[in-house]
Amino acid sequence: MGLIERLGSEITYFRCAMRTLKRVSNIARNPTHSISDMLDELAQKYGNRTALIGGGYSYTYGMLNARANQYAHWAQSIGIQRGDSISLMMGNCPEYLAIWFGLVRAGARVALLNTNLTGHSLAHCMNIVPCKNTIFAAEFLDVFNALKPHLAAQPQLWVAGHSGGQGHSLYDAVSQMPPVPLPPKRKPKLTIEDPALYIYTSGTTGLPKAAIINHYRVQAIMNGFSAICDAQADDRIYVAQPLYHTAGGVLAVGITLTAGGSVVIRDKFSARHFWDDIVEHECTAFQYIGELCRYLLNAPTSENETRHNLRFCNGNGLRPDIWMNFKTRFRIPKIIEWYAATEGNVTMFNLDGKPGSVGRIPKWLEHRFVTKIVRFDVATEQPMRGADGRCIECEYDEVGEAIGKIVIDPDKPAQRFDGYSDKQATEKKILHNVFQEGDAWFRTGDLMRKDSLGYFYFVDRIGDTFRWKEENVSTSEVEEVISVFPGVREVNVYGVEIPLHNGRAGMAAIVSDEGLDLAALHTHLQQQLPSYARPVFLRIQRALDITSTFKVKKVDLRNQGFDPRRCGDPVYFNNPESIAFEPLDLNLFKKIEVGDFRL
Repeated sequence: MGLIERLGSEITYFRCAMRTLKRVSNIARNPTHSISDMLDELAQKYGNRTALIGGGYSYTYGMLNARANQYAHWAQSIGIQRGDSISLMMGNCPEYLAIWFGLVRAGARVALLNTNLTGHSLAHCMNIVPCKNTIFAAEFLDVFNALKPHLAAQPQLWVAGHSGGQGHSLYDAVSQMPPVPLPPKRKPKLTIEDPALYIYTSGTTGLPKAAIINHYRVQAIMNGFSAICDAQADDRIYVAQPLYHTAGGVLAVGITLTAGGSVVIRDKFSARHFWDDIVEHECTAFQYIGELCRYLLNAPTSENETRHNLRFCNGNGLRPDIWMNFKTRFRIPKIIEWYAATEGNVTMFNLDGKPGSVGRIPKWLEHRFVTKIVRFDVATEQPMRGADGRCIECEYDEVGEAIGKIVIDPDKPAQRFDGYSDKQATEKKILHNVFQEGDAWFRTGDLMRKDSLGYFYFVDRIGDTFRWKEENVSTSEVEEVISVFPGVREVNVYGVEIPLHNGRAGMAAIVSDEGLDLAALHTHLQQQLPSYARPVFLRIQRALDITSTFKVKKVDLRNQGFDPRRCGDPVYFNNPESIAFEPLDLNLFKKIEVGDFRL
């Protein structure tokens, strides 16, 4: 990077930092300013402007505020008081936001349930946040009935939509409520410290945890990302991510809502309809997840993919191997990649479009965003400690775990960590006595590296990186190499155990076009990867098993290993004798198990 380019980057970060700090610092300085106050102010300022669009409906800011008032009155009418919890299971629609805005206004804590969960996993989510009342959209009543035997307590059921005689009708009850503010005597005295939402982690490596999101954090996320994106009142953001997660339901909607713009809500992501929706609704921005971008690139060409009026897109997980193709093919003026976690205190932004980087923390901001990368032992899945018992900070381009210092200070609100509903789960995310006695740091669970210019790069999730032949193998880096091979549509890399061998051998689950050239793929891997990183096994699947936020599930695949009887898909072995991928049948499987091959 040349001097002029570096200077331009610094100016970009400085302007953005000043814009963001101005908006977010005001939140911390007003401890009694709640989410409800924020919505009141937006309604007063932008009353007749369109706030939400989706499912054939739309709300102006005034209508959204009035509807939230009705839900607040209803909540109090059924006995909900400040600090009480209520759970919500509903698909993406404008009403979803009106509901939780209103419930929070009454002092409730709203647990946003993942609509893809069922049975034991869903019951776990409801049991760790006990609620006397729950709201289920009518289309999820079968899910509710199935989980009832697993619930520790039976909540009062309110049905959004046609209940068929089950539970109570939410809309009938709410329609009877006044659209005016709660009277002063009944208005709860909320502070920015009050929990507002429980948002569940994805649970890709275990049962979900309920992250506590207080009034400060909701406002800071909404206003902070709006400032980062420099959102304007004429912006319209397209959101096809689940509203029950932070990225879609708080961050994305907040970008334009806090600026007087509009949010276009799609019930579910569709690569086929994506660009048509963008053009039809005159969107100027959209929210992405890395895999969403890959799906769009794999989709057939659309007439509307370059006829849009986009100003920017923002999100996380856009990998280096598709970054420039994505930007060029779809003619996207600006990509704002960022790194953050629902509950975490490590946040960074890539504001100058450095391909592959999740962001940069300029030196003059390091005192406000205290983030380090420490050396990490893949075998123990713990940070390394030196002779003095302290963690060891990584050198430039050295891979380690990213951690953020936990600070409870109004002047450094970005460094706080409010934890989960489960205190044990909270403690597991905290690293103590890191650089000095008594300090505490949040563990991101992500392996990263930082270059000499200060750019951070995501490497892998802890638990995904594995050791083979005494070397650490990054699944994401192997995935990048495989994903660019012709015919490969999706790929998921993980480590599997082989009897009589230390560590885990690489295995790649691939979704591909018909006629994937395995011989050419073998050559490609030899040319692009060191021997220890080349997959020992391939598994050809029809589709990858993913979460609702496009995160690939690896646990089941790891457990099934390379046993062709358990996989149910064609499996190939990278035979070191023939130097080729060969079909793995039961006979070959048994030979590998007893150590007939030197791998």
